[in-house]
Amino acid sequence: MSTAQTEKKYLKWYNKLGYGSGDIAGNLIYGLITSFVMIYLTDTVGLSAGIIGTLIMVSKFFDGFTDIIFGNLMDRTHSKMGKARPWMLYSEIGCVVFLVLCFAVPTNWEKTAQYVFFFIVYTLLNAVFYTANNIAYAALTSLATRNNNERVQMGVIRFVFSISANVLLSYITVSLVKSFGGGALGWRNAAILYAGIALVFNTISVFSVKELPRENREGESLSGPKDEIGILQALKILITNKYFIIVLLTYIFFYLLSGFGGIAIFYMTYILGNPEQLGTFSLMGMVPMAIGLAATPFLVQKFGMYKTNLVGGIWSLAWRILFVVAGLMRNIPMMLVTVFLSGLGSAPIIGDINALIAATTDYTYKTKGVRVEGAMFSASSVGVKVGNGLGTALSGLLLDLSGYIPNAAQQPQAVLHMLDFMYLILPVIITVVLVLLQSRMTVEKANAEWDAAHPAREAN
Repeated sequence: MSTAQTEKKYLKWYNKLGYGSGDIAGNLIYGLITSFVMIYLTDTVGLSAGIIGTLIMVSKFFDGFTDIIFGNLMDRTHSKMGKARPWMLYSEIGCVVFLVLCFAVPTNWEKTAQYVFFFIVYTLLNAVFYTANNIAYAALTSLATRNNNERVQMGVIRFVFSISANVLLSYITVSLVKSFGGGALGWRNAAILYAGIALVFNTISVFSVKELPRENREGESLSGPKDEIGILQALKILITNKYFIIVLLTYIFFYLLSGFGGIAIFYMTYILGNPEQLGTFSLMGMVPMAIGLAATPFLVQKFGMYKTNLVGGIWSLAWRILFVVAGLMRNIPMMLVTVFLSGLGSAPIIGDINALIAATTDYTYKTKGVRVEGAMFSASSVGVKVGNGLGTALSGLLLDLSGYIPNAAQQPQAVLHMLDFMYLILPVIITVVLVLLQSRMTVEKANAEWDAAHPAREAN
């Protein structure tokens, strides 16, 4: 790739801003599911945390199939809007409908019927509509620009919006549910409000960017649809690409961490004694990420994604260990400080992970001669749903195993110990895994070495 091509600008500031606002839509939907569906189902509907956790885990099996299918379908799509944008636009309708249904479990039905209802609507939300939407949204990072720094900027901006949406959810959802009448009615009305806002921002995001023509994507010509390959061939390409596997595992473990974050409302309620502390803790975790995200494009430009992510991960791990100490001491000020400092180190991987997938897509084209953006970016959808889903499912299962009693004024000691383990210690274990993964993510170096070894092909 020539220097001129590398430095060429494809996007204006308002394109990047509009694109990033799509993560408001994604996080109003998935943030509500991750952080609040378990406490809604247990404390409002009266369902078992263990059974709900099992249903969510079973639902993840369907996700594994649909991610590759939708990714491949997107790769085969050719329309006036491009490959990804039509999928992102129309799938959002299903997302908002089934979000509302997840928080509208009929309270007058028998328990078995309620479990079946939730399983169906949760699976349709995740395995069908959110899959199509999330894969398409992530793939636009690769399809809208060839400039790696612009890709990083797009990732940073979208996750700033993601952070904003999550902080907003953490601060106002409990009060919003109460203002809407509380109970089942309050949760349903809150979901309707969030769904409407999500639909608006998703539409803005779709029409804020355009996809590059095929001839403007790296090395492609119009000589033939070489990128239109079958699902099995796409799957083979993915599972034999070590960088794809690393990105996929990074997504899964990062969003596993996010999925266990749903235990925070239980921790604040039963350990710290104040559920409204959730907003403060979320703010102290998200604000430093916003600061770190703002610095990420400059850090990546100076040091590259590999060094930036690895050093950031080690920094985050050190402060997470101190967070455990503070938590076991019940020292809230110290907990807030360590949450803040840990968030600074977590920011880079959040901001540039889509750029890492785009770089992996470029590496696949260089080495295999095919482009599979949809299938490659299925890593983001698989990771978000499997990680979040497993985190939420395991939270419910572990709560149930420890003897959790819905709405109890005081929980058994075993439950309190389990909350400490899930909220304090598990994140440290997961962060260790993330650091190890980033130590192996050398796709930038691989692309540079390929370009150096194949100057003639790159020039073409």
